[in-house]
Amino acid sequence: MATLVVHLFAEERPGRRAGAREEGDSAKRLLVPARSHGEPTEIGQRVRAIRRRRGLSLDTAAGLAGISKAYLSLLERGERRFERRGLLEDLANALGCAVIDLTGQPYLPGDRVSAEALATLPPISVALYDATLEDVPDVPARPVEQLARLARVSNEHSANSLYSLAGYDLGDLLTELHVHAVTGEPDTRRAALAALVEACFVAAGNARSLGNYDLAVTAARRAQDAARRLDDPALSAFAAMTGTGALSRLGARHRAQRVASTALAEVEYVDPEAKYTGPAEAAGMLHLSSAQMAAKDHDADRAATHLQAAAELAERTGERNALQFTFGPANVQAWSLSVAVELGQGTERAETIARTPGYDANLVTADRKAALHFDLARAYAQAEGARDGDAVRHLDLADRIAPQRIRHDPVSRELLAELDTRVKRRSWELESLKHRLTGVDSL
Repeated sequence: MATLVVHLFAEERPGRRAGAREEGDSAKRLLVPARSHGEPTEIGQRVRAIRRRRGLSLDTAAGLAGISKAYLSLLERGERRFERRGLLEDLANALGCAVIDLTGQPYLPGDRVSAEALATLPPISVALYDATLEDVPDVPARPVEQLARLARVSNEHSANSLYSLAGYDLGDLLTELHVHAVTGEPDTRRAALAALVEACFVAAGNARSLGNYDLAVTAARRAQDAARRLDDPALSAFAAMTGTGALSRLGARHRAQRVASTALAEVEYVDPEAKYTGPAEAAGMLHLSSAQMAAKDHDADRAATHLQAAAELAERTGERNALQFTFGPANVQAWSLSVAVELGQGTERAETIARTPGYDANLVTADRKAALHFDLARAYAQAEGARDGDAVRHLDLADRIAPQRIRHDPVSRELLAELDTRVKRRSWELESLKHRLTGVDSL
């Protein structure tokens, strides 16, 4: 694993290969005529509208975002799509707006479960603003042991992308844990703080996945504050990793990198073979997050260095799942693909992973397994049409594994739009994805 990571970014971006096989395009599939041209997406239209409102020319905006004028024009016209998160963040920074100003999140719910998931966010927001670690509302609180169990169950639901279940009663749970953390006896306070950290992980993860990035950052910061009071290296590092994910998705990449580097310095010399591997797992996750942020900055060498460090830790910890973070060799491999996609080098890496028997077997949560298949879809889409059949197949699989995760992701919608305009032979899976992700049914 470690050697493979080191050489990952020496490969050039693969181009379209003549005669490449599109796996799954068999005679059994339902085929319909393909569209031959793109249409402006909502994101592309928003980019153009905000750019013009700012009084920025294509040249200026493209230069600020670190892309070419021609490429920005293609994005605005819908002839290229926003399939890299780093690109969305770079353009938001260039235009002086938030990422959600471009994506339009959170999206209107397309089904009852999505509506229930989104409905959990306002009570979470109220709880985090109404209670602090110094002052809490005068409300009754259930026993801390019961609240801790509920936080663990909620975290399991969140790790399996069941956001409506994970967020159910989470606002009350957060408030009551704050009550114990402020007013309880010392042992009760510590138990409440630990459970509060885990509950905030759920709040941050749900809010990030459902498109409320500001709330995700607020929840992550509360987790960090609670973890600091416990003097627990693993909890503090996991909380920092949650914060980097929320900040990065918001587009605050500089702050995310500072949070990650500060937290890594505190767990740099942990023993990955200790009886409790939590600190090493947290250090590994921070390295993975740092690798992805480096890739968004187009720094392949720094990304490879962090991936190497994570791989070495994973080789010694083995497959672990402290607090549902799923650290181990399998997740390092999955993140290496995400990093490669951000660097525009995803296709060859995807082919290497897909040739490995049981490549997703050790990813024990639906969230991580769906994320891998989603990144495989993104990676195959980078082959400029040569592997679109594989891209459709993996996007379909990701949505079936974790629909609440995929259907609220702006990048999945952009990927679907790209595939819809480009594939030469259309399949039932593609049409089904359009209906499931966007409510469009063109059959």
